[in-house]
Amino acid sequence: MKSCLIITFALLLLYIISVLCLAKECTNTPSQLSSHTFRNALLQSKNESLKTEMFSHYHLTPTDDTAWSSLLPRKMLREEEDEYGWTMMYRKIKNSDSFLKEVSLHDVRLDPNSFHWRAQQTNLEYLLMLDVDSLAWSFRKAAGLDAPGSYYGGWERPDSELRGHFVGHYLSATAYMWASTHNNTLKEKMSALVSALSTCQQKLGTGYLSAFPSSFFDRFEAITPVWAPYYTIHKILTGLVDQYKLAGNTQALKMATWMGDYFYGRVRNVIKTYSVERHWQSLNEETGGMNDVLYQIYSITGDSKYLLLAHLFDKPCFLGVLAVQADDISGFHSNTHIPIVVGSQLRYEITGDPLHKEISMFFMDIVNASHSYATGGTSVNEFWQDPKRMATTLQTENEESCTTYNMLKVSRNLFRWTKEVSYADYYERALTNGVLGIQRGTEPGLMIYMLPLGKGVSKAVTYHGWGTPYDSFWCCYGTGVESFSKLGDSIYFQEDGESPALYVTQYISSSLDWKTTGLTLSQRVIPVVSWDPYMRVTFSFSSSKGGMGKESTLNLRIPVWTNSESAKVSFNGQPLKVPASGNFLSIKQNWKSGDQVTMELPLSIRTEAIKDDRPEYSSLQAILYGPYLLAGLTSRDWSITTQPKDGKWISSIPETHNTHLVTLSQQSGNISYVLSNNNQTITMEVSPEPGTQAAVAATFRLVTADSKGKVSIPEELIGSVVMIEPFDFPGMLVTQATDSSLAVQDSSSIDQEASSFRLVAGVDGNPGSISLRLESKKGCFVYSDQTLKAGMKLKLKCDSDASDDKFKQAASFRLRKGMSQYNPMSFMMSGTQRNFVLSPLFNLRDETYNVYFSVRT
Repeated sequence: MKSCLIITFALLLLYIISVLCLAKECTNTPSQLSSHTFRNALLQSKNESLKTEMFSHYHLTPTDDTAWSSLLPRKMLREEEDEYGWTMMYRKIKNSDSFLKEVSLHDVRLDPNSFHWRAQQTNLEYLLMLDVDSLAWSFRKAAGLDAPGSYYGGWERPDSELRGHFVGHYLSATAYMWASTHNNTLKEKMSALVSALSTCQQKLGTGYLSAFPSSFFDRFEAITPVWAPYYTIHKILTGLVDQYKLAGNTQALKMATWMGDYFYGRVRNVIKTYSVERHWQSLNEETGGMNDVLYQIYSITGDSKYLLLAHLFDKPCFLGVLAVQADDISGFHSNTHIPIVVGSQLRYEITGDPLHKEISMFFMDIVNASHSYATGGTSVNEFWQDPKRMATTLQTENEESCTTYNMLKVSRNLFRWTKEVSYADYYERALTNGVLGIQRGTEPGLMIYMLPLGKGVSKAVTYHGWGTPYDSFWCCYGTGVESFSKLGDSIYFQEDGESPALYVTQYISSSLDWKTTGLTLSQRVIPVVSWDPYMRVTFSFSSSKGGMGKESTLNLRIPVWTNSESAKVSFNGQPLKVPASGNFLSIKQNWKSGDQVTMELPLSIRTEAIKDDRPEYSSLQAILYGPYLLAGLTSRDWSITTQPKDGKWISSIPETHNTHLVTLSQQSGNISYVLSNNNQTITMEVSPEPGTQAAVAATFRLVTADSKGKVSIPEELIGSVVMIEPFDFPGMLVTQATDSSLAVQDSSSIDQEASSFRLVAGVDGNPGSISLRLESKKGCFVYSDQTLKAGMKLKLKCDSDASDDKFKQAASFRLRKGMSQYNPMSFMMSGTQRNFVLSPLFNLRDETYNVYFSVRT
């Protein structure tokens, strides 16, 4: 236990050092207190002297409103008639831009054969696993009610100052998920939670509702240390609003407006007692998207006090920087401020004030141009660093998942306003590479906080690692359960009018009840593979009523990553002209049941330089296949000097290779051991869990000398001469070393005879066992030992007594399907020193990888 505490404290000190240099106006001082990771670790630390030291410097830096003050009403809290007057003025200046409309999640269903559906189902399982009493436990305690059951751990512990935040996310996630699936069990669970929280609110009697006492806001308003209470209130409010908007729960809306009234009174009191500047000063503690949810409540109710209160959470010192178009976001805590931009976007939609449109467009531009990775994500240690200095930020603590969740909101809104393909392209990139891979396969409730992008990193080896279903509940768990509940919300957008239009912005297998036409649109995407470089999509129209729909336009995105000159699109078999990449192909028809549109979008390998303008990092490249970011399986190597083979330095891995992947094992009592590539020496190791780096090391490809092609099962290779290639070292082979042990060496530098083995039936005579006999020397077999143990080297043993039972046992192995498999989008990258397997980043679990390589030709 003592050693664990020492390690935890050491990690905390490292985290302090990594962010201590950050200092920014418009945020906490010391600025590392803005970090959720740091704040949680500090509050849980037993080091009271460290807490005293950190909080002794606590203050919220005064805001500089010079760029902003002229844009706001000078008297912020007059009587209702003045507030109403401001509302009417905003309505007068509101522009007449028509925005694309969201397609209801109730009308979209993901294809059960798609990766997205599997991710959605994994999340649904997790939402159903969670218990209403445990979620409501701290709320009931805060209201003075009995709390049956037990509380959850992690950031939902009763001593966590952020407790209750995940419950708000859960309300949003279940609302999205119910709209996406209409799962009745989930509907009952989320309705029960709303009722439980309503009882808490009624008991308190003021409109206040949270899992912590209202005294947290006394501390907040007094500018004394407290961990972001408005952040949690935003999550609860948003969850209640989502329950109303997506599930029609009117009780939830009443709860949200009562909460809004309570906080209107609190903010009004702060401004009357002190000043509006004092209120803005307090906003330098994270407040989530309070402006966003209050604008939503205003848009539902039309009550102008919520509009005014939303304005008061439009953080002037941050939006002011963007208003004057200064790329000065370095040092800001990323996920504190992206939600403020999202709220500013809704302000534009409600009021029509064009400044807020310009703010979000500029913000998106600078993040994309100077502060983002090839995943589409942003942030390191939760903060933005200097623009175009991304190479030196690559490490384990990159791309906080929450930031990607919120950047998707920004890009989604910008697309609805502008119809610009670039925003839809960004959405695809960030969703595919920054969101889909934060789940650990199909294991419910296992997600990551950070997406590591450094050299030889793993999703499992970060400050947080993989979370657990009941004891994590980080901020990124909350946004994670939301993200996987609404995977269908940005595939389609619609435009009303005499001639309606549908915009297809994401190619995800799904179906849409296109109510405007009275037809069902089915989108089917054939899974992308490396050996057939096309994304193939088919759209089919059907109707149970038959007949013809209303004239309307189907707009299909031609992504920037495809070659439009080679792309093919046809309508009912007739080819259509494809516009340049980065545009929409528009097809206007009186659509009818049986109509079909097919697309073939070419995919190609391309490199993308990291956003860093220093010459010494000019060779640092990410590798993409269409929209998919590829990661190289490697634990150490970073540099590659390309070595083209057949004119290519990156080539597809054939489909047949997976059938040649094997894991060889032996049993000792209850323990299974497997052959493993351990630093290029072949050893026996305890059989690992799938999806781990150890599973990669325990997987080998049997390269058949007789060019045997696809086989159904590995046993079909018995009798063949094979060479043994480690899974993540393509082009290298297992061979005999000088001491008769087995090593991994480059195939071009070894004696082929020392690497060729005959795969034969096991010499122990047991059914299903095999042995590896050296082809060039009679009687030589790959041999473990009579006593198995982890780390022992395998050797070649020759001229043994064929009747020796112990030898027979040590030279016999179980042959089974490889613990790791090539993803259908896997490639081999050829270099002068070694080759690499490239696999989609979103598909990786615990494997060790690089996202960037220093590429030289």
